Amino acid sequence: MKNFKRFACAMLSVAMIASAFAGCKGKNRTAVIGINQYGEHASLDNCREGFISGLKKAGLKEGVDFELDYQNAGFDDAAATQISQSFASKDVDMMCAIATPSAVACYAAAEEKDIPVIFTAVNDPEKAKVNTGNITGTSDKLPVEGQLKLIRAMQPTAKTIGIIYTTSESNSVSTIAEYEKLAANYNFKIESIGVTAQAEVTQAVDTLIKKKVDCFSNLTDNNVVGVLQAILEKTNDAKIPVYGSEVEQVVKGCVAGAGIDYVKLGEQTGEMAAKVLKGEKKASEMDYEVISEYGTYVNSAACKALNVTVPDNVKSTATETAKN
Repeated sequence: MKNFKRFACAMLSVAMIASAFAGCKGKNRTAVIGINQYGEHASLDNCREGFISGLKKAGLKEGVDFELDYQNAGFDDAAATQISQSFASKDVDMMCAIATPSAVACYAAAEEKDIPVIFTAVNDPEKAKVNTGNITGTSDKLPVEGQLKLIRAMQPTAKTIGIIYTTSESNSVSTIAEYEKLAANYNFKIESIGVTAQAEVTQAVDTLIKKKVDCFSNLTDNNVVGVLQAILEKTNDAKIPVYGSEVEQVVKGCVAGAGIDYVKLGEQTGEMAAKVLKGEKKASEMDYEVISEYGTYVNSAACKALNVTVPDNVKSTATETAKN
């Protein structure tokens, strides 16, 4: 009988220890969020800052309710995969993926352990195949028609728009398809060049300049945005305007752009993540969200340098980004 009691006590102790470990991801434990950011540029940085802001707006405190493990992949797919696998081996409570390649990498690494993944700045979640399972987030789908309307208003006689995109970025491929579908409605022709690496971007710019395109339109393509200053040096010398896809590109020297606010996108993502951390929703129970509203931005200094006139109807609604 004594041996039985000892055995029962021992089993109870084991059960209590197991229960303690099983509950380590509960409310009394600071949740660890692994942030996998594909690369460092202003748009993605804004997403990250917005994500943290969104968590705090939802009532969560950093260092109390969550802590962050931020890793940057440097626009390298292999590095994004390695970071995601490291997060999975650490058994983080959540992965936040910023940009499509990071979302794909996090989803692959997290699936076996059923770690929730919250993504942001993924243009086409369905094309990237990150729209089912324990994953959700926000799409930065570009307002392509808004951009075409803006370019037509700014350059009434323009005929050809040059676009550079990364062939392995599913979001860029789908956006190019949308440009080609809608361009004729505004009497434009699209001249696009696909690249496989960031090192090829400036050469593609030279090719499009030789083809005498009337302007360039940037996507939120990470390889392209990562060398925006080098692009602008070449296009400014050739006196060809470049239109950005969000405010930070216009701040850096694009003449104008129709795009979303990436800080707000990140905040929306953070609020979704907070629901998961609070146990209010599972990631698998939330559809990804798309911001439908977009803003128009103008850099009057860049316009003046390239002799581009901003029409009154654009000027009256656009946000000025040129620094005094």
